[in-house]
Amino acid sequence: MAEGSNRGGDPTSSTRMRIDTDPNTAITEFLTKCDDYQLFQLTKFYRDRIEQAIEEGVEGLSLMLTGEDHFSGQEYHKVTELAVKGNRADSSKLLLNLVMEKGSQARRVMWESFLKMHRLPKLVKILKEMQKLGPDPFDYMDIGRGLSEIPSHLKDVQQKHKETLRVQTETLKVNTILIKEKVKIFQLVTLYTELTVISTVRDRTLVEHELLARGRDHEEWREKHLRRELEKIRTDQLFQSSFSQRKSKSGSTAAVSGVAGIGKTTMVQKIIYDWATGKIYPHLQFVFSFKFRDLNAINCRINLRNLILDLYPYFGNILGELWKNPEGLLFIFDGLDEFKDSIDFADNRRNTEADYICTDPEDQCEVSDIVYSLIHHKLLPGCSVLVTSRPTELHVLEKAEISVWAEILGFVGEERKEYFNKFFEDQSVAAAVFKHVEENEILYTMCYNPSYCWILGLSLGPFFTQRDRKQQKVPKTITQLYSYYIYNILKNHGREIESPRDVLLKIGEMAYTGVSEKKIVFRGGDLIKYNLQPSQFLSGFMMELLGRDDSAQSVVYTFPHLTIQEFVAALAQFLTPDPGDIRKLLSEAHNKDDGRFEIFLRFVAGLSSSQSARPLEEFLGPFLHQTICRVIDWVKEMIEGQIRKSGSKTGKRNLLNTLHYLFESQNTALARATVGSVETLTFGDREAECTLQLTPIDCAVLSHVIGLCDTIKYLDLEYCSIQCEGFQRLGPGLHKCQVLRLGANKLRDSGVKLLSAALRNPDCKIMRLWLWDNGLTASCTEDLSSALSTNRSLTALNVGCNNLGDSGVKLLSAALRNPDCKIQELDISDNRLTDSCAEDLYSALRTNRSLTWLNLRTNSFTDQSVPALRSLILTCRSLEWIQLVENQFSPNGKRHLESLRESRHRLSVVV
Repeated sequence: MAEGSNRGGDPTSSTRMRIDTDPNTAITEFLTKCDDYQLFQLTKFYRDRIEQAIEEGVEGLSLMLTGEDHFSGQEYHKVTELAVKGNRADSSKLLLNLVMEKGSQARRVMWESFLKMHRLPKLVKILKEMQKLGPDPFDYMDIGRGLSEIPSHLKDVQQKHKETLRVQTETLKVNTILIKEKVKIFQLVTLYTELTVISTVRDRTLVEHELLARGRDHEEWREKHLRRELEKIRTDQLFQSSFSQRKSKSGSTAAVSGVAGIGKTTMVQKIIYDWATGKIYPHLQFVFSFKFRDLNAINCRINLRNLILDLYPYFGNILGELWKNPEGLLFIFDGLDEFKDSIDFADNRRNTEADYICTDPEDQCEVSDIVYSLIHHKLLPGCSVLVTSRPTELHVLEKAEISVWAEILGFVGEERKEYFNKFFEDQSVAAAVFKHVEENEILYTMCYNPSYCWILGLSLGPFFTQRDRKQQKVPKTITQLYSYYIYNILKNHGREIESPRDVLLKIGEMAYTGVSEKKIVFRGGDLIKYNLQPSQFLSGFMMELLGRDDSAQSVVYTFPHLTIQEFVAALAQFLTPDPGDIRKLLSEAHNKDDGRFEIFLRFVAGLSSSQSARPLEEFLGPFLHQTICRVIDWVKEMIEGQIRKSGSKTGKRNLLNTLHYLFESQNTALARATVGSVETLTFGDREAECTLQLTPIDCAVLSHVIGLCDTIKYLDLEYCSIQCEGFQRLGPGLHKCQVLRLGANKLRDSGVKLLSAALRNPDCKIMRLWLWDNGLTASCTEDLSSALSTNRSLTALNVGCNNLGDSGVKLLSAALRNPDCKIQELDISDNRLTDSCAEDLYSALRTNRSLTWLNLRTNSFTDQSVPALRSLILTCRSLEWIQLVENQFSPNGKRHLESLRESRHRLSVVV
């Protein structure tokens, strides 16, 4: 979804032209017209966002304010000292506090300085929004204007409503795997862990399994967040804040996106609880919340009055009074992706034909028309609406009038650890579980999602609370983890039914149909079809395997998490007495290009391993040996086939998936038979659009494969967006490769520190190393130089398109000066080099006897460096080719360098 689509009113074409031609003119004019009080109000209104926006530019802004004599030298140093120490949030907060204390002139200088700070994306975004909203932003800044005081006769029902909602939302039900306590109840405020929510959202076609697709994006989103390009938004800023300003008075709609299990429903519960207890949105008089899952049960025409009275009967006949003041109402609709009816905001009939529009809360309409009309502000214009959805259904809202788009990223950084600390009462167990998760790259990456954390807590907790469990048996793969999740349920509840194997087989068959049809909600008819009795879900271990939403008017069943449904579907393949042609089933699933079977197939491969099967066989009996053998044969066949067909992007994706199957199987013999003699692995490409983006999980799998491959020579990961966390997972096996292409991966200096360890390895075989365009600076060259001084294998190094600078090349020169240095080809093009480093290069290379090829193009060398470069070329007798184009030589300087071509045979000087 385009970031700016449908955010507030569109500017006129003439306004657009003015913005494009001179983006600062309108803001400058506006600031000039503002009196001191208006500027004070403007700063207060945007303050939270400004604090985020200036974090990366706080030094420059404080310097401007100091230059205008608004900050003292001591205040400037205090602000910048915090930034240098990494406390940028505190630094920007302090700067704004000082500006607000200093008075109107300091505030004016600060706003004028913003116009010069073009490299801060968040700040630019705020200024553009101000332009878009027109010459009088005070129209939308006046929060709460026009809202009348709630009539006295409504205060009693408001108080009852708040108390009802408080009671409904103050506790959080969490399924467990305990016998005596199948559902554990927590206080919401005790267990709730803040999620990272950003004020933007993207839509993406479901090419891969939905959760993993977002998992892949997650690292990119987090990297952007660290670069301060994404604005965090709090739940109390979705309405009536600088994020949701609008010119129209028709109302405000916020759309919050997030993958399954990320915490959308719990976030909605927290918003309702906080409103009911008076913590947020005091301007809202009444909040009404609906789940689309519940609305599915209504199969007749209904009006908004009865929708509300079904849930809140105590409103009786006074709803008519509420309709008179729609600005005080908030309607929440949770789970758009679960709604069975279609809501098409692009359908013109809804705007022209009365049958499709609901304009009166007393009129009988289809539920979908009521929802459409509220979101589109045709019904009760002026009210606020919040909609939550999975990313795959966001396209439905593209043409809607959405004021705020937001996406839940889930847990970032310390938020993961905080969740486990709250999950376990015993903090020593919490610390032990989190340490294990943190050390296992696959499990740790899963932890951005609260539902994954819940499964991890349930599955891993027993390993660290029971003394008879051996630590070495703690799950390492996702299949092993889910195997122990089911094992714990069977252990606690297996005796409550006669044949756990038969019941799990039936559930697994139903789950498989659901995966095939992309279906996650099951009804009574589904249970009958698979000979399952509802009573089995209401007692025993099945209660933990399938969760029921008790608030629904008709009972529906759903697995606690989509991945559990996929696991049980995979498990059923090993429980059936007649597997049929399982290889055909697996091949057809593998060939589905929308990714719906991706995780299912990983689980099937994983369950062929005795490590994953053994705990379950204790309660379910032995897995069918015939199925295990056929699955292993299929995995072997898939890997061998995909290795030969990995040229295209689709081929690379299929190969990566099969390597995931191999990893989950933990079958060393199978791995050695399939990848043990592989010499080349290519997931990158010289064209970025042909490459595969790799997550840290993918990198961990790749590291596992390389560790089992004794013949690997060539590894191409260019443009794979590995970044530092992914590179950490890859590290252990990299020294085995002879050619390593790692260009354009955002490895940064920290990545080079990890790579230096591979270069220092006594068994290092790396001969050619590409590190171009990785955001490297001089900070990494000391490690790199130290590694090169001891390395005896590297002959070609490409660190072009970075920012090593003169100081970095000076450090690198120390390694080139070493007589044992074997480097023959060196590319340090486009590294912001100047004349200052020419002497260092000459000094390092005049005694070098190995270098034959040197690329210095696209730097800032001038005629001043010509003598040093001439000396370098003449004294480095091994040099055969030097590239110097796109520098700053004069024609005369170029002639002096080009004349050296005649100095010896086979010398090429390109200037």
